[in-house]
Amino acid sequence: MSERLLQDAIDAWDAEILPTLVEYVAIPNVSEAYDADWAAHGHMDRAVELIRSWCAARSIEGLTVEVQAIPGRTPLLVMEVPPTDPSCTDTVLLYGHLDKQPEMEGWREGLGPWTPVIEGDRLYGRGGADDGYSAFASLLAIELAQRHGLPHARCLVLIEASEESGSPDLPAHMQALGERLGNPSLVVCLDSACIDYDRLWVTTSLRGLVDGVLRVDILTEGVHSGEASGVVASSFRIARQLLDRIEDVDTGQVLVAEMHVPIPADRAEQAGKTAAEMPEPVADHFPFVDGAGPMVDDPAQQLMARTWHPTLSVTGADGWPPTARAGNVLRPFTALRLSFRIPPGASAGECAAAVRERLEADPPYGARVTFTPGGSGPGWNAPPFAPWLDAALDHASTATFGQPARAFGEGGTIPFMGMLGEQFPDAQFVITGALGPGSNAHGPNEYLHWPTAKKVTAVITHLLAAHANR
Repeated sequence: MSERLLQDAIDAWDAEILPTLVEYVAIPNVSEAYDADWAAHGHMDRAVELIRSWCAARSIEGLTVEVQAIPGRTPLLVMEVPPTDPSCTDTVLLYGHLDKQPEMEGWREGLGPWTPVIEGDRLYGRGGADDGYSAFASLLAIELAQRHGLPHARCLVLIEASEESGSPDLPAHMQALGERLGNPSLVVCLDSACIDYDRLWVTTSLRGLVDGVLRVDILTEGVHSGEASGVVASSFRIARQLLDRIEDVDTGQVLVAEMHVPIPADRAEQAGKTAAEMPEPVADHFPFVDGAGPMVDDPAQQLMARTWHPTLSVTGADGWPPTARAGNVLRPFTALRLSFRIPPGASAGECAAAVRERLEADPPYGARVTFTPGGSGPGWNAPPFAPWLDAALDHASTATFGQPARAFGEGGTIPFMGMLGEQFPDAQFVITGALGPGSNAHGPNEYLHWPTAKKVTAVITHLLAAHANR
């Protein structure tokens, strides 16, 4: 059964999913935070229709497919499949998203964000792995269960279009769905990662996100640096002073108390066990320049640092000319986009307020300093696996990958998981995905390792059956 199921998943991916994913990658449906005119441009609607039409054509008994539209919001793709046993009142919620991160520079020759390229077992281009494949894999998993006579509960598949912006539209869609959500006892999300491609990796925690723009104004217009420097402070130096209030420049430790939480003992133990089984430290997956290395060397501490430690990244800047056109001018302002990753349990709202208070208080030289919060989302820590799910994960992973499943904490953010965790505290969660070493989500040369995506699809079919039989 397992071998036939996996082969059916492989065949469907090769013949039907991969060609459609190629079309999807070519659509520049950048998330709304990066394209204020997304509705007028129409790219999001094109991506939604491409996926909707593919899903609607599946041979799944009782399948309904619709696009939920709310004025001023990105759409939500809603798919529902009744249970194989009509007496079953349980629900499995499957989640993914179809919006994409912006282009990013640095793609190697022949590749690009909207140029789908298949090389060996990789599909290059923006969004294939993060997270365009999720709708296809979710529907195919349900279809395979029915084809192979395996049971499943009622399945509700939600594919949103604002996740890369922090899911600002999702609460409104959740409210509009109302009682259709049911009371899910199992949540499956295909928007996460894997440490290697040799087994099923399940994400047990996610960091939250606090985002915003720090702006420092010192002049009303640029002036000659030879005339003014020494009298007028550089707006960048002021920004540097302000950043020192929230981050230790030598260690990278975030100095905002609200962003730190006690680390659960079981997660620390899990990181140690996972690190001991990894063929190499997670830092080896990153493209360091020659001679550079990680902030911490211990493999277990690397896993903890990217999951339970808050961090600050400066991801963008305004007020700067290109270096080739930078004259001898003291610039009037500096603006920096700050991106904080916060651990599960930290309040995104409280963290944003604390950062703003620290940055805007007592500005050096009387400069005008503002911190404007942007998108934010909560972190999430999974409840312990129920015995049936623990056994099902190992069985499904062994049946498809040949090795039992393993768990780890992830450093990214999926706001929907935090929302669901609060709304359905008794649900079991399976957060997984095909983003493996080198996949480089959000960056240049992003790719989907589609052999892993095929296996993950078969895994979900096994889990649906195990959930129905528990």
